[in-house]
Amino acid sequence: MAAFWKRNQQKLAPWLFLLPGVAMFLIYVIIPIFQSIDISFYAWDGLGEKVWVGLGNYVELFGDEAFYTSLKNNVIWLVLYMLALPAGLFVALFLNQTVRGIRIYKSLFFFPFVISQVVVGLVFSWFYDPSNGLLNLALQALGFEPVPVLADENWVTYGIIAAGLWPQTAYCMILYLTGLNAIDPEQIEAARLDNARGWKMLWYVVLPQLRPATFIAVVVTVIGALRSFDLVSIMTDGGPWGSSRVLAFYMYEQAFSEYGFRMGYGAAIAVVLFAIMMVYIVGFLWKMYRDERGGR
Repeated sequence: MAAFWKRNQQKLAPWLFLLPGVAMFLIYVIIPIFQSIDISFYAWDGLGEKVWVGLGNYVELFGDEAFYTSLKNNVIWLVLYMLALPAGLFVALFLNQTVRGIRIYKSLFFFPFVISQVVVGLVFSWFYDPSNGLLNLALQALGFEPVPVLADENWVTYGIIAAGLWPQTAYCMILYLTGLNAIDPEQIEAARLDNARGWKMLWYVVLPQLRPATFIAVVVTVIGALRSFDLVSIMTDGGPWGSSRVLAFYMYEQAFSEYGFRMGYGAAIAVVLFAIMMVYIVGFLWKMYRDERGGR
């Protein structure tokens, strides 16, 4: 055994370091995914006997109006959350400059990333308050009527997304700042000698070198948009009249709240959400793979 270890030490050592992480990922991510798929075929309250219903939960799901409202809101989240990428990129480009007071600016932009989503939700709830919130005080100062953002079915989802974009932009900013620090300065100098400036420098020189950061930013932003739960729970609890529900929140309502602990139905919602997430991420991975192959 000792001789085998000496011969293969360099090959085995990385796997030994990876083993705890792989085990945790297997136990807490992979196995629960298959357990959720299994539970989705049963009617179960979480404690009693499971009753096999086959595709019954899915049949009911696709006739559920609340499910379609949640799905529509998730699509809106997914589309608008992508604004965090260009916003984070341009903030990172600004913070990458060597100007006076840049450390203060970095601290201010980094601040949303380190505070809890619960705090973000409370801050924006106060901000949107129709009586004394800063938003409506500003609207009144400009001569407009107050807008009850979180009590209006037409505005509530967009108001919550705006709250979510604040910390998400900070997260993307950090990823892009890391990527900007890894850019080859020789390529920048060569581009300048070729008279590349402004948008040309950004599009042809900087962005291609930021592909790894962009990939991570897209993946975490998509996952963040599709698993949005805490802001909805804190700011509106799914209201008004269920108009701000998203799939993750609706899954929680069905599985753990007044709907009667419908674990199987909640698991079916979770499976649909997981499928949407996988389709989006796999599609993006395939596009990146094709781009990489085409660039060689």
